[in-house]
Amino acid sequence: MSKLLERIEIETAPNPTAAVIWLHGLGASGDDFSPWARQMKLDDLGGIRFIFPHANTMPVTISNGYIMRAWYDIVSLNRLDQREDEQGLRTSQQLIEALIARELERGIPAERIILAGFSQGCVMTLQTGLRYPQRLAGLMCLSGYLPLAASVAQERSPANQSTPIFMGHGRSDDVIPMMLGERSRDALSAMGYDVEWHDYPMPHSTCMDELNDIVRWIRKVLA
Repeated sequence: MSKLLERIEIETAPNPTAAVIWLHGLGASGDDFSPWARQMKLDDLGGIRFIFPHANTMPVTISNGYIMRAWYDIVSLNRLDQREDEQGLRTSQQLIEALIARELERGIPAERIILAGFSQGCVMTLQTGLRYPQRLAGLMCLSGYLPLAASVAQERSPANQSTPIFMGHGRSDDVIPMMLGERSRDALSAMGYDVEWHDYPMPHSTCMDELNDIVRWIRKVLA
C-alpha cells in the first residue's frame, strides 16, 4: 500500500491551501474529470490542488472478466443480487486514504480536503469519507450509492458526522437507478448526515446544471 496511485494533479494557484480528490467511474480514468478543474473557475478561493487518480486495473465480472480500471469488482447488475466486493472496496479505501495522507504531508489539513467521485468513484467517496478519522471539508457524490450499508453505523467516524455531503443523480440513469441514490440519501439522512440532494434530467452522466451546483457547493464548504 506504500505506492501511491498514478494520478493527474492540477493546481489553480501556487501553494494551494485546499485539495479536491476526484475519483472516476468504472473503466474510466482520472482524465475524465480533469478538464473540470479549469472550468469551475474557483481561483478566488485561493489555490486548490485537484487530484484525479487512476484506479488500478482488475478483471470485472460483469464485463466477462475484461481487465479495466476499477475501484472494486461488480458481480451483477441485477438489483436483487446484493453481493458486494467488500475486499475490493476496503483495498481501494486504503489507497484513497494514502492520497489524503499525502495531502496532509504537503501541508493541507483534512478539513480543507474534499473527496469527490462519479459512479464507482461516488461509492468510494462514501466508503472512505464516512470512515475517515479526521474531519474532511466535504463529500461530493455523483450518480452512485452507499456501499456496505449495513456496516456504516458501526464503522463510521464521529469526526465526519457533520461533514457536508453533496449528492447528484440523473433521473433517467439506467446504470445506477436514481432509486438507489435516493435510498442512500435517506439512509445517510436517517443517520444524521447533512445531505444536499439534487436530481437532473440526464442519464448516467453529468450536466452543466450539476456543474453549477457543484461550484456553488464547493464555494460554500471551502469558504
